[in-house]
Amino acid sequence: MRAFIRFVIACAGLTVVLRADPAAMRVVSQTAGTDELLIALAEPAQIAALSQHARNPEFCAVATEALSYPRLEPNGDVESVLKFQPTLVLCADYSRAELVTQLKRAGVRVLVFDRYTTLEDSYANLRILAREIGAEARAERLIAGCRERMDRLTERLRNVKPVRVIAPSVYGLIPGAGTTFQDLCDHARADNLCSSLGHLRGHAPTPVEQMLTWPVDFVVLGGTSKAAALAPFRNLPPYEFMDAVKAGRVALLRPYLLSCVSFHRVDGYEELARALHPEVFQ
Repeated sequence: MRAFIRFVIACAGLTVVLRADPAAMRVVSQTAGTDELLIALAEPAQIAALSQHARNPEFCAVATEALSYPRLEPNGDVESVLKFQPTLVLCADYSRAELVTQLKRAGVRVLVFDRYTTLEDSYANLRILAREIGAEARAERLIAGCRERMDRLTERLRNVKPVRVIAPSVYGLIPGAGTTFQDLCDHARADNLCSSLGHLRGHAPTPVEQMLTWPVDFVVLGGTSKAAALAPFRNLPPYEFMDAVKAGRVALLRPYLLSCVSFHRVDGYEELARALHPEVFQ
């Protein structure tokens, strides 16, 4: 039995936090991204609960698999996590800071993932969790499989001209460099005009007037129907004036892939590449 002891400072003194034997671990995942990591790596008995978004295919790649496990309450407090008696809780740097602090004060080991911009970050996160739960070999098999898929995709797209794209939003923001959408573009031979022409970083305010001059070939949207996904933009400036929107030139992805932070993003690379470059997949 592997047991390591480390000491963390709590407000009332010293709290002992045990790293449990992997076979006896009870892991709670607090985000959709960590749900995807946990289901990929853990034995079913190790999974105590998944996030509130785990069963929602809009947000999570493993929504069907997640039906087999309990999930956290929406906007749950620390008690809603502790009722599952976790030995490990998986969070991200966008998790509520007070929840993370309270879990640590309660003596629960917490992993906070804070790097997920690139595919290499996804591999690193797989390895971090694998070390915690004794699934190193499984993680390496997953990574090897992803690398093989990426090698095949890179070869297919080797001589392909990038297609000029944007990812519209109805919220007044649009993704530029340093986003999961930019990562999709980088691997699918797509030119994200928000970064290449607009020089935007992160999810930036939509530069409405500037975008009217951009040569957009396709808009990239999430959904199951091109017509339904495009409908909100047909009467929304600046998109309503773009030829790509008027002509219905849409590259459609499963919704969760636009913001996927786990290794499942490889599915997004392939789906976007197929939508933009169908000729190389015939």
